[in-house]
Amino acid sequence: MKRLLNLVQKRTRIVIGLMSGTSVDGIDAALVEIDGNGIDTKLHQIDFVTLPFPEGFKEFVLKNSTIGSSDVADIARLNFLLAQLYAEAVLMLCKHAGINFQEVDLIGTHGQTIHHLPQRVEMFGKPVAATLQIGDPSVVAKLTGIITIGDFRAGDVALGGQGAPLVPYFDYLLFRSDEVSRMLLNIGGIANVSYLPKGCRENDVLAFDTGPGNMIVDQLMQISYKMDFDRDGAVASSGNIQREMLSYLMTDEFVTSSPPKSTGRERYGKKYVEDIINKFGDQSKEDIIATITEFTPAAVHENFRMFLSVKGRLDELYVSGGGAHSRYMMDSLKAHFPGVRVENSESLGIPSDAKEAICFAVLANETVSGNATNLPQVTGASRATILGKICLP
Repeated sequence: MKRLLNLVQKRTRIVIGLMSGTSVDGIDAALVEIDGNGIDTKLHQIDFVTLPFPEGFKEFVLKNSTIGSSDVADIARLNFLLAQLYAEAVLMLCKHAGINFQEVDLIGTHGQTIHHLPQRVEMFGKPVAATLQIGDPSVVAKLTGIITIGDFRAGDVALGGQGAPLVPYFDYLLFRSDEVSRMLLNIGGIANVSYLPKGCRENDVLAFDTGPGNMIVDQLMQISYKMDFDRDGAVASSGNIQREMLSYLMTDEFVTSSPPKSTGRERYGKKYVEDIINKFGDQSKEDIIATITEFTPAAVHENFRMFLSVKGRLDELYVSGGGAHSRYMMDSLKAHFPGVRVENSESLGIPSDAKEAICFAVLANETVSGNATNLPQVTGASRATILGKICLP
């Protein structure tokens, strides 16, 4: 406890953020120096690494994220195995940065989402929502000897919120502007946006998931080409958008539903892909990939049109996540948002691949500083609250 009390009193902290997302590609680990907290937060990225998952691990996680194929024993073991891999990522990052892990004050970890069920259903007479992220932070703390904060979503869900997205608070701290209106778009497995109007205050932030990011494309690339993803959008660029198929995709209930909203593999996983193949399998592989890829920026724009355009003009759009590396997606976003500056988030000084890992370092820093990090107008929670579980070494 003395170590935690000393940490709370520090103004400048060395923090590691860990992120493994819905794409299940590996563990992103960012080492940052954070000075201050809240709107006074200043950070310096020291280093960043990605630890790939072992061969076959992604398929095993996805199997245990799906109703009908999951096994409670596998999930229990994965909870500890992931924590061991997170600890390895921490040690690998420290070695790469040339620092002793004992110099690290704090770890913030998102965990690996197994199932996300923010909509309440009745169970035994009680309305119940749920979310489950594995890779237990208490195991990470014990294995690394570093105070670890994780399980950030649960507190928001407990208060009636979606438990996501959590990045908008980070976006507000780092990217708000008095001169321009900005939208921050992350295209990982799922796509989500944070809208920061000019002169933004905390309660002005609007954010939500817009629909699939790379998730459906990645699954189709594996089925059709035995490739994990469409590098640089090359396959999409070789195909033609099928307008009937795109129109069908754009009627998706999640895309058209009003915020607050969040989603995941539960909606856009294996069954969704099977339905697409059954309905449009007579199209060429290239055309299917092109149309599914176009679905992501088209859904982003439709969500902006329906829910954000009434708030005023958009000046700048910054993209992070795997989608930021797809020339096809970036060109499509520029076409959907004429007159808007569309760039990689690196233009703001935050590498697109490291952004979410850095975010969870900042969220952990906010937790030990006693600051609420959910935004009720974003998640739908009944009130703002401090998020995360503090786990001691």
